[in-house]
Amino acid sequence: MAKRMLLTLGVTVLLLTTLGFMKFKQVESAVHAAAFQPPPEAVTSIVAQREQWPATMGVIGTMEAVHGVTVSADLPGIVERISFESGQSVRAGDVLVELDTRQERAQLAALEAQRDLAHVNFTRMQQLVNEGVISRMEYDQATAQQKATEANVAEVKATIERKTIRAPFSGILGIRKINLGQYLPAGNAVVPLQSLDPIYVNFGVPQQSTRQVRIGGNLRVTSEDLVGRIFTGRVTALDWVVDETTRNLQVQATLPNPDGKLRPGMFVQVDVGLGVSRSVVTLPASAISYAPYGDSVFVITDLKDPQGKAYRGVRQQFVKMEGSRGDQVAIVSGLNPGDEVVTSGVFKLRNGAAVQVNNKVQPGNNPAPKPEDS
Repeated sequence: MAKRMLLTLGVTVLLLTTLGFMKFKQVESAVHAAAFQPPPEAVTSIVAQREQWPATMGVIGTMEAVHGVTVSADLPGIVERISFESGQSVRAGDVLVELDTRQERAQLAALEAQRDLAHVNFTRMQQLVNEGVISRMEYDQATAQQKATEANVAEVKATIERKTIRAPFSGILGIRKINLGQYLPAGNAVVPLQSLDPIYVNFGVPQQSTRQVRIGGNLRVTSEDLVGRIFTGRVTALDWVVDETTRNLQVQATLPNPDGKLRPGMFVQVDVGLGVSRSVVTLPASAISYAPYGDSVFVITDLKDPQGKAYRGVRQQFVKMEGSRGDQVAIVSGLNPGDEVVTSGVFKLRNGAAVQVNNKVQPGNNPAPKPEDS
């Protein structure tokens, strides 16, 4: 019995010793795993620098003609003559279309004969009334008849003139919408007409920025379709109602457009001047790690691992941005000039991660980038 108890006790001690040793090894492996430093991530970097940026706000605008109409028929008629071509430049008063006026001209000839007869009768009546041969009433009737015939002649002449469609202002015609011999009802479109120089640009600014936008302020307009071209203008009108949907205030500016490159309806980028220049720290937009809780960058610095060994790693730093220009963003707080900041590969980094800098290929950092195939 004693031998059996001693044997059971020995087996139990051996089992507990084995389990304890295995648990010790597991803890030791976990400690080594926690102390394991993953290999450094390859990144590019840039040294943050302070620059003077003009106080501008970038918004999206739409071009609009200062004068833009669709020329239409005032009176109905048959198109007898078309005096323009699609896309032609015209001056104010140029004849565009003439409608058939043969019936009106015949009426005019008859009314002119009646007017001439009424004028002869009026002259005779004037002599007779001076001589006392006829009454004053007969003379007044002759006077009224003469004026009525002159008014009838003027009315038909106005009708003939209204059937001659003219350009209301100088500009560029669009595509013709009528054909020779066509019956043209009153109000039907003939051709679009746009005045392109000068030209308007309309855009909206957030209500919190409306105090900084003033009439007479400078702005620049660029378009992706007009690479390398920069158009300058001035703010000429501010709306007084803030849009309830967008909370934006509509602004209108006027620009010279002598070569007609800017066309009504074009989508353009507008940089609105808001005052004096400001000092900011600039970075490529690719350096920013965007998140709902705040935007941040990774600053490269000297760190130490748990064993006290130094290595090159990153420290996540939250920053505040105000504005962008081309490939660059403006940092107004959270970063100091001279800090080395990761510019690509930020998505794979975490606070304290080891990095290896390779700047052979850098991301875009141009305030006014241009497409390669321009």
